Amino acid sequence: MSANWQRLIRFVAVETSRIHIGQPVDPKIDVGLAVLSSKPLKAYEISGSALDPDAKVTSTVLTVKHLLDPLSKDQVKLVRCLGLNYRDHAAEAKLPLPETPVLFYKPASSLIGPNVPIVIPRVAQPVAEHVPDYEAELTIVIGKPAKDVSEANALDYVLGYVSGNDMSFRKHQMATSQWGFGKGFDNSTPFGPCIVSSRVISDPQNLAITTEVNGQLLQNGTTAEQVFSVRKTVAFLSQGTTLEPGSLIMTGTPKGVGFARKPQVYLKHGDEVRVFIGGGLGTLVNPVIEESKPKL
Repeated sequence: MSANWQRLIRFVAVETSRIHIGQPVDPKIDVGLAVLSSKPLKAYEISGSALDPDAKVTSTVLTVKHLLDPLSKDQVKLVRCLGLNYRDHAAEAKLPLPETPVLFYKPASSLIGPNVPIVIPRVAQPVAEHVPDYEAELTIVIGKPAKDVSEANALDYVLGYVSGNDMSFRKHQMATSQWGFGKGFDNSTPFGPCIVSSRVISDPQNLAITTEVNGQLLQNGTTAEQVFSVRKTVAFLSQGTTLEPGSLIMTGTPKGVGFARKPQVYLKHGDEVRVFIGGGLGTLVNPVIEESKPKL
């Protein structure tokens, strides 16, 4: 699938106080860092919706007042996720490489956009016991219905890619055989700041991927470490199942997660998490708050 835009953001515009989608005027700007530093961010308005193959970039320039998640919750049909999909992460977790993808779901209610606080709910406190953990993840956005597609044709169904943070609450995750509950709390899964078209990223297996917490680099990997490539993942998940436009697929995380460190690293009230993925996806920045504690 080939979109007419290269990078897509969703935002409230200064000029209209309404929600728009657009393509950043500066093709090299890191959208997440620009917004974080209050740097003026301008975008060419895109007519149509993000999932409309006929959506076009117009000449109208708008100024970003408030950056939103690149897809609204009603556009996200399903969030499917892969676990243990990086060789180096499986090694740090002391687990064998999976022979088939390790899969789980997240509810759309868990999704948040850039700069929105990651909420650690009361049920996952105290944090030292529950170990709220970051996971930088390349996330696939499906652009057209995909069913029984081949690996060779799998990328034809990908609208683009977006940065994601598969927040995991390790105590709840490890207490059950199904990981969805411990990874699906409300307002805990950031994605954004922009979707990069699949025609811009010809090789999704050659992207840098990092996580910083409070300025400390904790994950520093590459998507080349994936056990199941983007092609393999889309082909596998489409077997007998229609992947609808707007479906998100989070493709796993590289080594460096908090629970595998000695001593363990866990997120807490007041922390800041930055997930960066190359290829123009940019930096996804989110503060962390613990529910019931004073606002930051």
